[in-house]
Amino acid sequence: MQPNVNIVMERPPFPARSAPDPLIEEAEMELFFTFQPIVSVFSGQCHGYQAVARGHDRLEFPDLDGLYEEARLTGVLNQLDLMLREKAIRDFVRFARKGERLFLGIDRRVLALPDHAPQRTTELLLRFGLHPTSLCLELAEPQLETGPGAVRTALDTYRRLSYRLVLDRFGSHGAAVMALYDQQISVMRLDPDLIRSMAADERKRLFAATIVNLAHVMGITVIADGVSNEGEFLACKQISCDLVQGDFISPPVAAAGTVRSSYAMVAEANRRDRRERHGDQRLLREELTLMPTVDAKDQMSAVFQVFRSEKEHAFLPVLDDRRRPIGIIREIDLRDVIYSRFGKDLLHNKALHRGPIDFLRPCPVCDINSEAERILEIFSRAANPPGIILVDDFEYVGVLTAASLLRVINEKNLALARDQNPLTRLPGNSSINDHIAAAFDDEAVDYTLVYFDLDNFKPFNDRFGFRQGDRAILLFSELMRSSLNGAGIFLGHIGGDDFFASFRATPADQVQARIAALLETFRRDAESLYDEEARQLGYITGRGRDGTSQNFPLLSCSAALVSLSAGPRPVAIDEVGAIIAHLKKAAKLSPQHLAAQTLG
Repeated sequence: MQPNVNIVMERPPFPARSAPDPLIEEAEMELFFTFQPIVSVFSGQCHGYQAVARGHDRLEFPDLDGLYEEARLTGVLNQLDLMLREKAIRDFVRFARKGERLFLGIDRRVLALPDHAPQRTTELLLRFGLHPTSLCLELAEPQLETGPGAVRTALDTYRRLSYRLVLDRFGSHGAAVMALYDQQISVMRLDPDLIRSMAADERKRLFAATIVNLAHVMGITVIADGVSNEGEFLACKQISCDLVQGDFISPPVAAAGTVRSSYAMVAEANRRDRRERHGDQRLLREELTLMPTVDAKDQMSAVFQVFRSEKEHAFLPVLDDRRRPIGIIREIDLRDVIYSRFGKDLLHNKALHRGPIDFLRPCPVCDINSEAERILEIFSRAANPPGIILVDDFEYVGVLTAASLLRVINEKNLALARDQNPLTRLPGNSSINDHIAAAFDDEAVDYTLVYFDLDNFKPFNDRFGFRQGDRAILLFSELMRSSLNGAGIFLGHIGGDDFFASFRATPADQVQARIAALLETFRRDAESLYDEEARQLGYITGRGRDGTSQNFPLLSCSAALVSLSAGPRPVAIDEVGAIIAHLKKAAKLSPQHLAAQTLG
């Protein structure tokens, strides 16, 4: 993988092993690791694997925590921990590909040991040809409560040696919000209980989105754990999680032959996700600043050289060995050191090993596939950030400044305004057609497409004028918004007195009930648009299309519903127009003003 790495060794190599302890011997024989893939929410590319030790039941311990506690009490905890790390790393290198990371837990009791030495983990990695950036050390949320200074010292050392610290199961304990700041966490894993049923729980989704936004403001990567189905996956994508793991991707596996470099179900789910059609990637790339970068392992002289040659930049992104941003370094921070007494001597003192990582500051990071509004939200929550770093599948792409981000938002809003109906502000024909095309592509779930047509609108408009006609159209659009809302619902205004709605993954009978209620509400409320005489009579007199005088009932609305069952679509998208025209005629003749047909 990366056998030629430049790591400063601060301790001598492993001491000779003493006689093995019986508990360690038995644990080495019985314990084994499973590996669960962690993949990109956008591409499905494997980012790494979470390794979890199994087999504690063979040692008659109820869980791994019990084994660790027994090892602590008998004075062999450090030996147990090193043995398990070596076992996990050895298994990992047998199947891992270049760039993939190992996520491995570390116990707070181990960190507090007086003989615990982070450098020994570095020695282990070097033995197997790995760099510390290949290993992400996971700390369970409760472990980050206030503890002995030895824990903080150990974590600081790991960080200086380029390890990434992962806050595991965030949301399970509620104690470690401050740890996101205090411990300079690089990665956060959301607890499976937070992910479970999030697709159907709007409050839970809002809560999770707030956590994700906070993490991104601090430059922290977010993993959603326990993703079990496509609905949860899409909900995690919607709130901008970066990585996902769970049975939807793959259960934990012990056999190396079952892991893959990419997982097709992610690309397939993204293809079916209609939001994918409205990506802002083109706009974002046009506004990116391709700012020069520095490597985390660079000498400070190289950093000064970049600042001297790129005088227009007040900061530079700092990347790890895989071109993934870990923060920024600001010229003003270097200036404070250089101009201080002995500052230059301290920077050039090789014994101190000071490098970019010692001047690292957090910076918001976001994937370039995210919606511009999400990027703006993350940017606006940060404390006066100089910009926001954009990545593509975690690799550095460039930097967006505040001005360039505002230009992206403005351009997107202009495009949206051009398609919106100017009266109702609902999406127009272009967005509606895109949505229908996406519904036909999304064969995994049911869709119900609804076309609305106001009844007797022309004679009403002729009698009372265009202003009153606009009031009728606005009345219906507001009733649509208030009664047809929720996840998976799309609303549009075709034009004039024609409207559109779509329901994703909602039973057809429930859709019909909601549409019938909307039609009845509009019929009742529309009476207020007439004068007292018309309300008393229940009709108005006007001229029909043939020019003769006729009585026209008061305003109502008819709806044609086409339900697309999950599975291959039985008709082509071009055939829907003819089906709708037939249903609209049937709806206007129906007492309920509603006609429906299921396809497939």
